[in-house]
Amino acid sequence: MLTAAATLTALLFHGAAAQSSATAPVALSTEVPSITESTAIASATAASSSQLPSQAPIPPKQAWCPSEIFCAGPLLQTIGVANLFPDDKTFVDKPTSKSSQAILADFQNISQPTYGAIVKFVDSDFTGEGLELEAIPLPNFNPNPPFLNNVTATLPKAFAQTVHGFWTQLIRSTNSSTLCGSSGKCESTLIPLNHTFVVPGGRFREQYYWDSFWIVEGLIQSQLFSVANDTLQNFMDELEIFGFIPNGGRIYYAGEYIDASGDKGILTRALPLAEVTSPFTNKTFTMFRYAVNNTAPRPESYLADYTTVNSVSPALNDTVAESGWDYTTRFFLSPNDGLNSVNVRNTIGIDLNSILYKNHVLMASFYGTANTTSASRHTAAAESLKAAILDLFWDSSKLAFYDFSLTTNSRNNFFSVATFYPYWSGIIPDEVAQNSTAAFSAFSSVNLVLNRYNGTFPTTFITSGQQWDAPNAWPPHQYIVLNALRALPSNITSGAIPTPPSNQSTFALIPSGQLGLAEKALPGQPVQGGATIINATTSGPGADINKGNNTVANGGTAQAGEGWGQALQRQLANRVFTSILCSWQATGGSIPNILPRLPDAELNVTLSTTNNGNMFEKFSNLDVNSAGQGGEYTVQAGFGWTNGVLLWVASNYGSVIDSPICPDLLITPTGSGSGTSSSNGSGSGGTTKSGANATYSTSKSFLAFTVILATLLTRL
Repeated sequence: MLTAAATLTALLFHGAAAQSSATAPVALSTEVPSITESTAIASATAASSSQLPSQAPIPPKQAWCPSEIFCAGPLLQTIGVANLFPDDKTFVDKPTSKSSQAILADFQNISQPTYGAIVKFVDSDFTGEGLELEAIPLPNFNPNPPFLNNVTATLPKAFAQTVHGFWTQLIRSTNSSTLCGSSGKCESTLIPLNHTFVVPGGRFREQYYWDSFWIVEGLIQSQLFSVANDTLQNFMDELEIFGFIPNGGRIYYAGEYIDASGDKGILTRALPLAEVTSPFTNKTFTMFRYAVNNTAPRPESYLADYTTVNSVSPALNDTVAESGWDYTTRFFLSPNDGLNSVNVRNTIGIDLNSILYKNHVLMASFYGTANTTSASRHTAAAESLKAAILDLFWDSSKLAFYDFSLTTNSRNNFFSVATFYPYWSGIIPDEVAQNSTAAFSAFSSVNLVLNRYNGTFPTTFITSGQQWDAPNAWPPHQYIVLNALRALPSNITSGAIPTPPSNQSTFALIPSGQLGLAEKALPGQPVQGGATIINATTSGPGADINKGNNTVANGGTAQAGEGWGQALQRQLANRVFTSILCSWQATGGSIPNILPRLPDAELNVTLSTTNNGNMFEKFSNLDVNSAGQGGEYTVQAGFGWTNGVLLWVASNYGSVIDSPICPDLLITPTGSGSGTSSSNGSGSGGTTKSGANATYSTSKSFLAFTVILATLLTRL
């Protein structure tokens, strides 16, 4: 039974997850999906006769993006400043309807750059975005893949099968009949691909590198090995053609690349190095950091970057976007200074270096006995990075990994989900590997989140308005936390979850200083307080509003003999399922005879009365009915990596996944919570894949490639 505190939360939920006892498979269509790529129409944001605002100086041309139409230059800046579309990416995804020379001539002939003149220019000289791609059927699609046998409960199994069917809606191929190619008749940013691929969804209508890691995880569960293989074939084609793999399938993403040079070891040459002498041991290590050589706004986020660059000092560039965390207080010198204190160039990141460590390990295994020289080289590089990670990042008193700051020559003591990357990559500190108490302490923040909040693990515990801060929780990070727990030796995770001291919450189980916040500074969890919405108590046992007997609300049923490691995995896996399913149902999702559609009174809350359910890219850890918030673009639905993570969770944890109990939308508390906040928190949020150097950095890109390849080799 749930505690009295949790009972208050339970009152907010529907009495039971509606489902029938039917076990018949969900009917899935295998026909070619009907996709409509709507063509956005340019719309003036001021009177047609009004002159455009005065412009800042045109940034220098970037060598990696040479187009005079879709890359930094007078034309792109004019379109950006005109703000003709809600999403800047819309324009740069529109092919031209004429030759490049004709487009540039028409632009030069605009004598008076009014809003009306620019709208007319765009409407007459550019065609529809996304028309270069086409939906295709999935050959040999099996609506009942074997992994579904791993899922016990009826509703989770039906939902996993439904999500499995979403691949048929996201599979794409290049439409050769609409390509500009080398004919000179038109110009487009699309990089044509020779093989089929899965798109993330929404505005992300191309193949993306880092997304493909989790997409392929899901494709493997769905036994769509040919599509996973095609993903690799596309990457290898790009290596042969360009000598690198762009982070996404557009020319404006080509600034972020892997310098292949015909060598399989596509790891370090494209990354800025940093020689770091440890202040702890006086040893010197070669480490890696994000430092992008770009001095212009990103084409697909031009106005957002242009505005930020001309209002924030020092000016921002793509370095934060390259990290994937654009933006977050993790990379601020001071959370209260906001974007004015971005310091990512001087940050040696836990995640980046952990990924590179894993890359070296994988490459050593790929070379094996076929090339012992190369294998030894990668093994030595991995051992060097492991030593550096444990020296520079690991705090043995706080039992957590922290980024290292070149500015202060010390760990920055800012806690984030990045602390789990070393475990995922196979690096376990001795203090953790040899002691169960220390091991739990290293993961005690996971226990706190599951007891204190309704959703999954947030990127940070700072509420700033940036999309890579609280309350946002991203599916890939849940996958990483789960795999970090799976990496721990069973002998140190077999004990029960510790109980907090009397009259204290699970916060008391966290090592002193680990989170860098006092308990009362943590984000608040909104709950219903009679007729109003209030935050749960911020301290004491009442703060753990989701605590139950050996489990948590929407955390599944405790299993006989499970240790704390298995218990945390079971609870987090259930929360992943809950967040994805409940937000899908809250936006109109339903499964015939199993999950009824919500009444319009509830769907009105999410403006979803004509919708059929959204798979979101990010979620709120405060409200399992809700997508995440913040950023430069509206929350996207689709969504490739969410589908992949859900299917991976279903395959690996299906036997302990219970039917979620979703909150009633008419009385669900909403809000960003209280707690520490940036004073400049309303600044430019980032996009998941928003830049020429966005999430899909060279290291992450190659990890996707190597892990996908390794996984395929073991499955085929």
